[in-house]
Amino acid sequence: MWKIAVGFAVFAALAIYILSKGGDIDMGGEKHGGDAAHTEAPAAAPVQAASEAK
Repeated sequence: MWKIAVGFAVFAALAIYILSKGGDIDMGGEKHGGDAAHTEAPAAAPVQAASEAK
């Protein structure tokens, strides 16, 4: 039984260490409405047709 407790403590310490090194991690769950700060990557520039590139 003590092995389970030691294993949990080690796993919890490792998880806290990894999360602290991760930078800006939001553990607040799902965001809806104005709280959602979702930004999409800009679309790639369209490729010019071969006839236009003379």
